[in-house]
Amino acid sequence: MNLKDHVAEITKRLKKLYPNAAVELDYGTAFELMVASILAAQNTDVNVNKLTPELFRKYRTPQDYLDVPVEELERDIYASGFFRQKAKSIRAVSQMLVDEFGGEMPQTMEDMLRLPGVGRKTANVVLGEAFGIAAGIVVDTHNIRLSRLLGISEQKNADKIERELLDLVPKKDWIKYSQLITWHGRRVCNAKKPNCGGCVLSDLCPSVQAS
Repeated sequence: MNLKDHVAEITKRLKKLYPNAAVELDYGTAFELMVASILAAQNTDVNVNKLTPELFRKYRTPQDYLDVPVEELERDIYASGFFRQKAKSIRAVSQMLVDEFGGEMPQTMEDMLRLPGVGRKTANVVLGEAFGIAAGIVVDTHNIRLSRLLGISEQKNADKIERELLDLVPKKDWIKYSQLITWHGRRVCNAKKPNCGGCVLSDLCPSVQAS
């Protein structure tokens, strides 16, 4: 089986296993997903989802995050960890959205990457999840780890892995593929305790075959 067929079989099996795979951050708008993604850095989606309902009731637009003292915003996101840096990031993104995009989230990769501190991973999450725009493939920690374990890529850099995946995964599956890999990394191929015996990909996994 060549590498493209290998990835296609992985995708097919995971689609069957996780028909409802999607981002696990709760949000209502593209901007809320951006904020939630910032808060999720070095934290879990579960913890962030406990914080954002009240936050999104209080702050509805980018301007809302700019209208309060930074200390107030820091208190409101304290539970997310690294709250000072995250408050700074949210306000910087909000300022550019107000100044250059009329308070709306851009819908191209080029414009997304102009936002302060926004890299390809976050840009792909927002474009794919909120707008259904397949501009690339989200490569998070799960995708980096599973790409190696499943024999898809030997790269360790997220951007290099993404470039390889863009050639291996059909564009129609770019958004879904990353959702599936993340779900599998959280539910079965857990970094600390992988359930290889219960994995639908075990016969395709070089890591299992080598053990």
